Amino acid sequence: MTLLLAGLLLLATPPAWQWPAAERVVALGDVHGDLRATRTALRLGGLTDADGRWTGGQTVLVQTGDVLDRGDGEREIFELLFRLQGEAQAAGGRVVLLNGNHELMNAAGDLRYVTPGGFAAFTDTWLPGDGLGPVPIWARGRRAAFMPGGPWAKRLAELPVVATVGDTAFVHGGLLADHVGQVPAMHRAVYAWLNGAGPLPRALFVEDAPVWTRRWSSGPLTAGDCAELSRVLSGFGVNRLVVGHTVQPTITQACDGAVWRVDVGMAAHYGGQPAVLEIKGDAVRAVTR
Repeated sequence: MTLLLAGLLLLATPPAWQWPAAERVVALGDVHGDLRATRTALRLGGLTDADGRWTGGQTVLVQTGDVLDRGDGEREIFELLFRLQGEAQAAGGRVVLLNGNHELMNAAGDLRYVTPGGFAAFTDTWLPGDGLGPVPIWARGRRAAFMPGGPWAKRLAELPVVATVGDTAFVHGGLLADHVGQVPAMHRAVYAWLNGAGPLPRALFVEDAPVWTRRWSSGPLTAGDCAELSRVLSGFGVNRLVVGHTVQPTITQACDGAVWRVDVGMAAHYGGQPAVLEIKGDAVRAVTR
């Protein structure tokens, strides 16, 4: 990549991450390559019909990341969700897709959790002499697709890590006090890296990063924890936080609804049941079968 192109990418506008309140918002957690579970969850949320076409009207759908890994249907899921983005926009709604830790892991070359079907789905992106080095032949297409500057990495570059819709913040892992005020810079760094124009954003690959932390989703929270969470939410100007990343037996909440956990392990790898979270003003509820 030329220095000029790298400079242009660094100056380019990273993905939007803040939107006004919507009458109805639906959050969908980790789907990990399970196309059937994804389709079922979208139907549960009243977002698609039997043919997978958008029926959500002006609803805003937020998918909190981890489409990739553990299942064979990743590419089909992304293609479905990307198509729904256009259909939702035409209907006055919106589909917001977030990067999770597994999206960033794939871009960084960590393919430990890719299934055989996940490797096979991206063989069409293999390029001879693409500088992949010692990557095995059966993994080269996957690596070429998601390596920084690759075609699928560039698509991931358009997805934020954090999103706010009205008074609700959405992120894959969680938000901490250290993250307040850092989101725009974080998005610029991820955008440049995924486009092949910047270094790996190491701040996104540490234990307390927004895509990795389990601060609000692992175990019960104390009154002190809730007070800390309240300060974090105030720093972001929101009233609640929606997270994925940590499998729950069902959609759960803590701190009187200040945090909602929407990763229910719905992918076949975990054996959970599809569910989504519906937010309508101050009314928040889990929608299950």
